Amino acid sequence: MFIKKIDILNYITDFRKTPNEIKSLSELKIHLKVTDESALLAMLEEMKQLRTLREVEKNGERGFQVAAK
Repeated sequence: MFIKKIDILNYITDFRKTPNEIKSLSELKIHLKVTDESALLAMLEEMKQLRTLREVEKNGERGFQVAAK
């Protein structure tokens, strides 16, 4: 499956219902059915650099929250 940035953003948040939702890295991998973790990590890193996502901690693991859409 080809992962798109919009799929990640849409899974993390719905601005009308849960604007400050945080999803852990494991939740993202399960939801997106990730087979190539390096591609996902590269995309997440790029979105952090662009300040679209911010990295936070959720239940002791890496989590991500949408900063801007």
